[in-house]
Amino acid sequence: MSSGPAIIQVSKLYKTYRVGEVDVHALRGVDLSVPRGEFLAVIGPSGSGKSTLFHILGGLAPPTAGEVLVDGVDLRKLTENERTELRQKKVGFIFQKYNLLATLTAADNIRIARSLAGNETEPPGFGETLELLGIHKRLHHKPRALSGGEQQRVAIARALVNQPAILLADEPTGNLDTVNSDAVLKILRDLNRQSGQTILMITHNPEAAAFADRTVTMRDGQIIGV
Repeated sequence: MSSGPAIIQVSKLYKTYRVGEVDVHALRGVDLSVPRGEFLAVIGPSGSGKSTLFHILGGLAPPTAGEVLVDGVDLRKLTENERTELRQKKVGFIFQKYNLLATLTAADNIRIARSLAGNETEPPGFGETLELLGIHKRLHHKPRALSGGEQQRVAIARALVNQPAILLADEPTGNLDTVNSDAVLKILRDLNRQSGQTILMITHNPEAAAFADRTVTMRDGQIIGV
């Protein structure tokens, strides 16, 4: 459940891409406030702008105009190196594709994210997170020996290992069957409720969105329903 001031604050956000000789208006004046500790689902069809919003909030793309504050940081003022540091230390990413390195064990796939952020030791209490994810006994296996659901849980652990302020999940159950989808969504809900982890999940699936505290709907680059 949410508590405290907004950890994400977006005001009059615009994003325009140039495709050939055509301007594509991906975001058209988006306003959004996410309290710290909330599990928010952003739902909408393909082309609604939700992925563009995800990329901007994660420091993966700059806005064309508007204000974007993430955990008190004004993303418009960051250099590319500072955006990289933000992604490593303040934001955890979960994608539809697990993006695990096939030659590394689950433990090493998690550890490499910690190392890239300049940390060589496991954060305190992370073993409890691994138990919650149900992979603490599978850490010495390589991805090919893990089920799809287990691989996504490793990807979640990798996203959490640097103790990010915000967890951004992009269609996290898109490659999973119904049983594994429900299991992963319940894990995200438990992470939110037990540790107060702020989560923003984008999805086109209303059943997935139902696991969140709150849902906002996007269409044609705008938020049309809260």
